Amino acid sequence: MDIYLTTDRLLLRRFTEDDADLLFELHNDPEVMRHLNGGRPVPREVITGETLPAFIRSGFFAAIERDTGEFVGWFHLRPARDGDPAEPELGYRLRRASWRRGYATEGSLALIGKAFGELGARRVFARTLTVNHASRAVMERCGLRFVRTDLQDRPHPADGAEHGVVEYEMLRAEWEARTANEP
Repeated sequence: MDIYLTTDRLLLRRFTEDDADLLFELHNDPEVMRHLNGGRPVPREVITGETLPAFIRSGFFAAIERDTGEFVGWFHLRPARDGDPAEPELGYRLRRASWRRGYATEGSLALIGKAFGELGARRVFARTLTVNHASRAVMERCGLRFVRTDLQDRPHPADGAEHGVVEYEMLRAEWEARTANEP
């Protein structure tokens, strides 16, 4: 198993071809996908032919609960499309059974620490729909601060998309100040 990172309760590992069923289940839960595609099902062919190969090639990590071996969801830490590698984007998607258990915050904090501590990032940012209050709360618990709302008029299948996408960020100096006060 190609482990990328561990936390108190999670293992973050690289995706493999064997993870197709896990992704299919996650990406076909209407509540999980509500703010992403309006909760519509994602065909297995898309998961196996597009999503999983992209996850294997880039900075996506399967999150596994250390005690049980259960799939929690995924995280990513990677440059935005055509973005600066020193400014990676943080993202996450968790199974509904894993919601409200602190996993999104725990995994995100670990990746933020890795970005600044080992990868030399200048900035870490995350985005979500304005109406996705749970994801915004995770970003805030991680110390990211609100930067802007993008109201560009573009088609998006999720309810509330007309309110735009919010962006949160943390700069290296903010992370250094935050971690200097930790025991």
